[in-house]
Amino acid sequence: MKRVAVVGIGRTPLKPFSPEVSYKEMMFEAAVRAYEDAGIDPRRDVDSFIGVSEDFWEGTSIFDEYLPDQLGGALRPVCTIGGEGLHGVAMAAMQLLTGRFEVAVVESHSRISEVESPSRVMAMALDPILNRPIGFNPHAIAGLEMASYIGDSKVLRRDCAHVVVKNRRAALRNSCSAYPADISLEEVLASEELFSPLRQLELSAPADGAVVVVLATEERARGMKGAPIWIDGMGWANDTPSLESRDWRNARYAEWALQQASRMAGYSSGDVDLYEIDDTYAYKEIQHAEALGICRGTDFRRYIASRRPPINPSGGSLGCGHLLGATGLFKLAEAVEQLRGTAGGRQVRGARRALVQSWRGVPTTSGAVLLLSNEESDGERRAERSKSSEKGAGLDKEGSGAKKRQRSTRAARREVSG
Repeated sequence: MKRVAVVGIGRTPLKPFSPEVSYKEMMFEAAVRAYEDAGIDPRRDVDSFIGVSEDFWEGTSIFDEYLPDQLGGALRPVCTIGGEGLHGVAMAAMQLLTGRFEVAVVESHSRISEVESPSRVMAMALDPILNRPIGFNPHAIAGLEMASYIGDSKVLRRDCAHVVVKNRRAALRNSCSAYPADISLEEVLASEELFSPLRQLELSAPADGAVVVVLATEERARGMKGAPIWIDGMGWANDTPSLESRDWRNARYAEWALQQASRMAGYSSGDVDLYEIDDTYAYKEIQHAEALGICRGTDFRRYIASRRPPINPSGGSLGCGHLLGATGLFKLAEAVEQLRGTAGGRQVRGARRALVQSWRGVPTTSGAVLLLSNEESDGERRAERSKSSEKGAGLDKEGSGAKKRQRSTRAARREVSG
C-alpha cells in the first residue's frame, strides 16, 4: 500500500499576545522553518497548499486568498479546509495518495488575541433557531458535558484538576509553550468556577501561533532532508451537531475516528508509545483517553502514576495554549519530534509509534485521529532482512575461503620445514 510521510514541520513559539508581528509574518516564519526542515523550495517542489482556517475567526471570507504570498503558493493550487488541523492533514494525504501530487503543505494558525469577542464567534456554530437565541456562553456546554461525564463515569473531581497540574508542569520542558507553571491541585480547585463544575484553570487558555506541516509521497520522502514520519492510519468522524440529541457522556467521534485509523494502520491505541490528545478542557483529556481505549476514566490517575505511554508529554493545550484550528497541527508537530528523537527534555525514550487526536471544540462533536510511526514498511523490512542474509552468506563464503587459504599455508610451511 502507498504511504504518506510528514517530512517537515515548522512552528512559532506560542504566546498569549503577539503585537510585534502580523498573522502573515507568523505564517511566514512557520513556513520557512518547515521548508528548511524538509529541504525544499516551495516555488519548485510543492504541488498543493492547504490552509485550515475559519472565516469567522479570521474576520474575512475566502481566506485561502490570503495564503499564497507567505507560503510561496502564488499561482499554485491552494484551498481552505474549514475544520480542525488534522482534517487538513487528511485532505493533503488523500491528495498525495491519488498519485497526482507528490508534495503538499498544510498551514493553520491562531491570532485569537485580536478577536474582540471569542464567545460570540463560538456562538455562531450553535443552532440558529433552538440554541443561539438563548444567548448563553458556549463554554457552558463544556460545563454541562463535564457534569454529565463525571456523574455517569464516576471519575473523581480531583482527577480533572490533576490533568491541569500534570500538563502545565510538562509544559515547563517545552520551549514553545505559553502557559507553563508548577501549580498544585489545591490551586486548580480553588480557581473560580466559571461554568459549573468547570473551573477557570481547567479551561485551556488561548494563544497566538502558526504551524506548517510538509507531507510527501513515499517515493519523494526517501530523498528529502527531513526524517520521514509515516502516517500509518487516519480517521475522522462527527457525532450529531444537535445539543438535544448528542451523547453527553461519551466522545463517540474520537472512538469512531480511531476505528478508521486502526483499520488503515493495522494496529491501535494499545500499540503506541505516546499520546498527544485533545485537552481543551481538563475533563476532555480523561474522556478522550477513555474513548480511545487508553484507560478507563476511573483508572486515569492510576494510569498516569504507572508511567505507561505518556499522555500529552508536550504539556497539551492546558500547558502550551489553545490554537483554534491549529491545535491538532501543533500536537502533530510534537509527535513528529518525539518519533524523530528530537524532543529534548520531554523526549519519550524509544518512541516508535504515536497517536495524535484532535477535537474542533464546542459546540461541535467533530474530531480526527492519526497513527504515526518512524518504522519501515513490511516490504522494506523484508528487503533489509534479505540483504542481511545475503551479506551473512557472503561472509560465510569469505570465511570458508580464508580457512582453506590458512590450511594451504600451513601445509606449505610443513613441506618447507621437512
